[in-house]
Amino acid sequence: VQLQAYGGGLVQAGGSLRLSCAASERSFSDYTKAWFRQAPGNEREFVADINMSGLGTSYANSVKGRFTISRDNSKNTVYLQMNSLKPEDTAVYYCAADSLAIGGSGPTYDYWGQGTLVTVSS
Repeated sequence: VQLQAYGGGLVQAGGSLRLSCAASERSFSDYTKAWFRQAPGNEREFVADINMSGLGTSYANSVKGRFTISRDNSKNTVYLQMNSLKPEDTAVYYCAADSLAIGGSGPTYDYWGQGTLVTVSS
């Protein structure tokens, strides 16, 4: 059982990137999914989550209005569209899945992807 995150890279401030996270098993379509990030020297922080249906989402205040989380259960994939990127968005981004469907920033995530690096230059 794996989560594979990809789509990171180097982008200038104000630019956009879309991250993807593919799950290896179809059963993951039943899980709440989320993105977290960890900048150098900082603790990992919650970015956004999305419920099983895709109709319920929540965001950290720091990314609200700029980032959009979505999912395609037919492809077992969750996305993070990041617009108006800022240098402070530079971090390794991780996707996670929560079988309890609690979501949020709490400790209930069972599975984690390996992370993809996003670097935003000023």
